[in-house]
Amino acid sequence: MLTLATQAGQGKGDLTSMRILLVEDDRHLAASLCDALSAQQYVVDIAQDGEKAWEHLALIPYDLTLLDVTLPRLDGLSLCQRMRSHGLASPVLMLTARDTSQDKVTGLDAGADAYMVKPFDLEELMAQIRALLRRGQSPAPTILQWNGLRLNPDTYEVSYQDTPLRLTPKEFAILELLLRNGRRVLSRSFILESIWNLEEPPGEETVKAHLKVLRQKLRRTGAPKQLIETVHGLGYRLGMG
Repeated sequence: MLTLATQAGQGKGDLTSMRILLVEDDRHLAASLCDALSAQQYVVDIAQDGEKAWEHLALIPYDLTLLDVTLPRLDGLSLCQRMRSHGLASPVLMLTARDTSQDKVTGLDAGADAYMVKPFDLEELMAQIRALLRRGQSPAPTILQWNGLRLNPDTYEVSYQDTPLRLTPKEFAILELLLRNGRRVLSRSFILESIWNLEEPPGEETVKAHLKVLRQKLRRTGAPKQLIETVHGLGYRLGMG
């Protein structure tokens, strides 16, 4: 049975890891930010112009958009205005080299929720992102538990019957996804779409390989073999024992 132990703070989301769209035409900066965000367990997609970003936004419900103001094809202000006019209400954090008060007013009036000037401090950016992701969400429990398995999304700690597990980021994300869904069957394609970004979509065999290793690690802690069940032809779910 899935139980949720309440702690101070906010949850990360009901079903999947938080997904961020990074719209930045500076390839070096985009790659650096993507690495930093991925290290915090966010799923990150990158668009290098406004029109490409709009294509992503039309397909995927992002939790947050990091948006440069100066972009090819469609600038950040126009993209933000388009998002709001189409009813996309998820937070927008604008990143720009323009640092006058009027520039900030223009960005906020276009629909942005926050505005940071380049060059910015990475820790401050991460704090701003966490604040925006919390905004509008009701307090949620963060520790997930299932039949002796315990996972803390905030500290990235996992244990079974108090025995800690050392997991890779992808193994952790898969296990968190399963815990958040309990007995719901998750297909390999759903797991791929939830955890891998659009820049690196592997084949479904990758999910199978990660689950094999994850099960081996669980078994070494004494967890039952069917703690993660395979529902043949459909996908995976948490087992009853």
